[in-house]
Amino acid sequence: MRVIRSSAPMLNDPVLNQYLSELGNKLVAHATGVKTSFYFFLLQNDEINAFAFFGGHVGVHTGLFLNADTESELASVLAHEITHVTQRHLARTIEAQEKTSTATIAGMLGAILLTIAAPQAGMAALATTQALATQAKINYTRQHEKEADRIGMRILVDAGFDPNGAADFFSTLAARYRFTTKLPQMLLTHPLPESRISEARNRAAQYPKHYVPDNLNYHLAKARIEVRFSSMSDNAALSLFEEQLKRKTYKFKDAALYGKALALFRLKRFDEAKVIIDELIAKDNNNLFYVDTLSDLYDQQQDYNSAIELLASRLSLMPTSTVININLAHIYIEANQPQKAIPLLETVIFLDKNNMLPYQLMIDAYQKQGNKALSHYSRAEVMALAANYKGAIDQLNYAHRYTENNSLQTARINARIRQFRLAEKAMDSLK
Repeated sequence: MRVIRSSAPMLNDPVLNQYLSELGNKLVAHATGVKTSFYFFLLQNDEINAFAFFGGHVGVHTGLFLNADTESELASVLAHEITHVTQRHLARTIEAQEKTSTATIAGMLGAILLTIAAPQAGMAALATTQALATQAKINYTRQHEKEADRIGMRILVDAGFDPNGAADFFSTLAARYRFTTKLPQMLLTHPLPESRISEARNRAAQYPKHYVPDNLNYHLAKARIEVRFSSMSDNAALSLFEEQLKRKTYKFKDAALYGKALALFRLKRFDEAKVIIDELIAKDNNNLFYVDTLSDLYDQQQDYNSAIELLASRLSLMPTSTVININLAHIYIEANQPQKAIPLLETVIFLDKNNMLPYQLMIDAYQKQGNKALSHYSRAEVMALAANYKGAIDQLNYAHRYTENNSLQTARINARIRQFRLAEKAMDSLK
């Protein structure tokens, strides 16, 4: 994960990350054999793909949102990847290979780490590299794919989603790429013969039929990705949502309005965007997609008091929300109140120590306070999360230099230096 952060286009968007984590963990709650916490993350890449590896890590390309028509379709892919983890498919593959190979387990783990996480120089998209092409060869057998389809659908249904989500998504992909010579990465690692689609349909038919309404938040997430994190231009995005609203081709009108507001925001037409967001938030007062965008609008207008009032009132309702804490901390920093931002960021770090964003905001907060020691300390944490242990140790040495008569802080810095040296040594041993 640390190497992926250093080289892949990871998406640090609190709203999307919170949505994906909540969806993923809703599915995990209905899985069996869960022996580790799961960590879901997004990569900004229009290619259709998702993948899973050790430690419950599940990576999802933004292209998956662009191509899934419903939340059940997206959830079916996540359930499939969750099953790869819970059924130990990667570990079982290693064990099987180890019986016929002279390679040691340690050596194989090192190879897998590098093939999953270390893309080629100049990589533009993680899953299209030679690295993941190599992963595909060692990752999952055909038997594992069938098992992931079968158990994944049970998880999908138990979590309250449409069992047809998998077959619908398979059918969409098969139709879209039937006559193309360049398949998306997902179809290279997860082939789609007609038999697999038929099996998915037959399996879904065995479950009781019941109506599963689609989720507005999924379509808000999809609109956010289309505008902010796809290859679509800002003007094209605006035209897309204006056309949906004109022809009424949307799944949810509010999602189309939200997409239009985001496109207007990107085009710096802030007043027009705010009219739409005000209308949306009046209907759904605590929807984090709307709250986040309204906060961004206040930020652009430098109306920090309104932003603080908006976010502080939601903080009492959602004290552990990454979206609220991160946004409010950012506004406090912009409003030259960094001392109020720091405890909010500490809350986010406590809840997710692998999140780079709060550490990055910590750097800004401590710089505004003139605290060079803790600014360097926070920068070291950012570098370590991206596997740059040498740079992190350098930053801690700078922090040590600015630490005066604070024995506790000095001890903390020295301990962290020792930890990073051990981590660097462990990483080098895998190369």
